[in-house]
Amino acid sequence: MAEQKKLVSEITSMDVDFAQWYTDIVKKAEMIDYSSVKGCVIMRPYAQALWENIQQALDGMFKETGHENVAMPIFIPESLLQKEKDHVEGFAPEVAWVTHGGSEKLEERLCVRPTSETLFCEHYAKIVRSWRDLPKLYNQWCSVVRWEKTTRPFLRSREFWWQEGHTVHATAEEAMEETLRMLNIYARFAEEWLAIPVIKGEKTEKERFAGAEKTYTIEAMMHDCKALQSGTSHYFGDGFARAFGMQYTDKNNTLQYMYQTSWGMSTRMIGAIIMTHGDNEGLVLPPRIAPTQLVVIPVASHKPGVTEKAQEIYEMVKAAGVRAKIDLSENSPGWKFAEYEMKGVPLRLEVGPRDIANGQCVLVRRDNREKTVVKFEKLTEKIPALLQEIQDALFQKALKNREEHTYTAKTLDEMKSILTEHTGFIKSMWCGDLACEEKIKEETGMPSRCMPFEQEHIADVCPVCGKPAHKMVVWGIAY
Repeated sequence: MAEQKKLVSEITSMDVDFAQWYTDIVKKAEMIDYSSVKGCVIMRPYAQALWENIQQALDGMFKETGHENVAMPIFIPESLLQKEKDHVEGFAPEVAWVTHGGSEKLEERLCVRPTSETLFCEHYAKIVRSWRDLPKLYNQWCSVVRWEKTTRPFLRSREFWWQEGHTVHATAEEAMEETLRMLNIYARFAEEWLAIPVIKGEKTEKERFAGAEKTYTIEAMMHDCKALQSGTSHYFGDGFARAFGMQYTDKNNTLQYMYQTSWGMSTRMIGAIIMTHGDNEGLVLPPRIAPTQLVVIPVASHKPGVTEKAQEIYEMVKAAGVRAKIDLSENSPGWKFAEYEMKGVPLRLEVGPRDIANGQCVLVRRDNREKTVVKFEKLTEKIPALLQEIQDALFQKALKNREEHTYTAKTLDEMKSILTEHTGFIKSMWCGDLACEEKIKEETGMPSRCMPFEQEHIADVCPVCGKPAHKMVVWGIAY
């Protein structure tokens, strides 16, 4: 137990300093290491395994809806980027530029992609000729570079990994349908796989993605009650198509512009998992996405038959489809318990001489430390049931946190009053005027998160100007 306490004591309590708690977790759980390039991190094997599970799940959802994976270059010529004025202005402060190839200065600067809209536009303009070529439903898995001033592992770094979908369609209706379809996929993935409840909604014009006509988002609340934008889907209309000459011949042999979407989800979701489910002992991973769902730990392994029985159980549960691991190292059981609690493994299986004599073992849940004694022959039945219970419990706990820290306000003063005592989401009406949105952010520190699809009528007027208001907005301090 002393070893366990020592390991845990190295983590700052989330109630004392949430930011430091987060940093301690990502380091102690061996998820990242800092590189020699400021603002960039090394994804260690455990984080990479988590990201690969996220990739696999999302990629399957994309392919079920007809999407194909492609790979675009990492470099974008400056002249290509400049074709869409609003887009380049939105990203200008974050762009990294390549000016030399070897020792020679390039004739034209190359942007290291912050996102790939312009590359896809150039490609689609070349390959789409007829209505028969549409739609094109492409996605790519890659890293992008944005020269952020303030960074934090997974949440905001100068290079990060993500997927970016880019599609083109014959009509505005088809493109809008695609935009909302992908948002719904993100929401389903967040809730069913990551056990993170989200609010689906539309961003205000101020918060839209550069160059988009509409941006839709899923917003999640972290344990500290701050917001995290967790996935976005953008409808571009035909704005990019006109800038890049993306035309096709319709069934009447008439030239038409294509309609376009893009959508993305990134390694930021690893940060979301940490900040939604973690505790003062380390990570708490949802079973559906955890690299290891169960760890087998022999107790008193020096006693005859213990290691062999542990190995037998490990092989049995692995054959049953559980992502399992066995720890046969010489570290003490207490050290192992702390290690796998730190890594957030959903279930721990303990087996020792007395257990073997009784034909049973002990299963320990990571989320609530609840212990269950299970007969060996019942393990392949009990383990999946417990994993599902943990998955459901994590979602309900996160939902409860969001519901308990969501408030309503009818005036700006009421908003400010709530923030003196609480952090969380505040719902209010809004007239649609940019000046009122900016005033709320200026006086409360809360940008708008979204205009939820599920609207509520809180009041008749805007909390700032008192004019008629027909949209309810969720506001919140965000990462």
